[in-house]
Amino acid sequence: MIYRGKERKLIMADGSQYYGQAFGRDQGSQVCELVFNTSPVGYQEILSDPSYTDQFVVMAYPLIGNYGINEDDYETLRPSIGGMVVRDYNDRPSNFRSGMTLSAVMKDLDIPGITGLDTRELVRKIRKEGTQKALITDADTPLEEGLKQLRETSLPRDAVVRVSRDHKERYINMDARYQIAAIDFGMKENIIRSLVSRKCSVTVFPWNVTAKDLAACKPDGIFLSNGPGDPTNVPEAIDLVRELKGRYPIFGICLGHQIISLACGARTYKLKFGHRGGNHPVKNLATGRIEITSQNHSYAVDEGSLAGTGLVVTHRNLLDGTVEGVRGERDRIFSVQYHPESAPGPHDSSYLFDEFLKLMD
Repeated sequence: MIYRGKERKLIMADGSQYYGQAFGRDQGSQVCELVFNTSPVGYQEILSDPSYTDQFVVMAYPLIGNYGINEDDYETLRPSIGGMVVRDYNDRPSNFRSGMTLSAVMKDLDIPGITGLDTRELVRKIRKEGTQKALITDADTPLEEGLKQLRETSLPRDAVVRVSRDHKERYINMDARYQIAAIDFGMKENIIRSLVSRKCSVTVFPWNVTAKDLAACKPDGIFLSNGPGDPTNVPEAIDLVRELKGRYPIFGICLGHQIISLACGARTYKLKFGHRGGNHPVKNLATGRIEITSQNHSYAVDEGSLAGTGLVVTHRNLLDGTVEGVRGERDRIFSVQYHPESAPGPHDSSYLFDEFLKLMD
């Protein structure tokens, strides 16, 4: 069945425009950064991953929506993704777990979607030219008016502030051996589940927590979560980790990995089109094993800036050679750029949570 929605279009900053049909929110205009994800499944997790805040996600896999949405697979109950761009949206899902259609959920959340575009061309354009601003708007919006809106709209720099919780929350395991203080920069729910299932009780704090407040919960270790945007936009978090390192074992994922590196004196930079997908090969340099990983980030750690920081590279991306993990033995600190809680590959990378527990022992 071919889906038919209201005529809409996508305008890119380079002046190209693509016509399609709306799903989700079907009115108004919105400007976001245009990125792509290569995962064939997991659109609900992508929709609800806070790391996609202020981004339109082009889904490289053509068929989206075919298994619907269920209540259990959200990564956050407050999705902040900018929107979705797909080739073929299916509004009649077939799955026993489905409770709502993707379009209905996105409409409730006020998130725009557009279908019927040539997503292969969009992915190739982003790979060649890099990420850029884009506008989803009505089909009759004049191109010059859309380009003017793109030129005059600056992308926000406060994404972490908007997606982090505003008060601490406790997740209790009655058989807990470890007390974890986790800092929420846009944390995915499966990270919390991964820790609690390993006999940890987790206290999750807002992004701007102080060292004093963290110490008050008497943690055995500190966890730094994933999150959206440029890590240099949260200098308070970098200063906090600089103050904490050496006092507690610290484990960071994604944005947390970048913040750890910056706190130790390294630098980060923006990738041309980022890493987003569920099949990125990463080599564990200690074991030689290849992990198939889930990734979602625009920034990477500059390997040339690691000298003198006390950090060494532990994992490397086999597609482009970028740094995927670091460790500082002296300060009992380590981090990875990818998402071990997603564990998409045959070699489960969730062992990193177990390494965190050993560090606390």
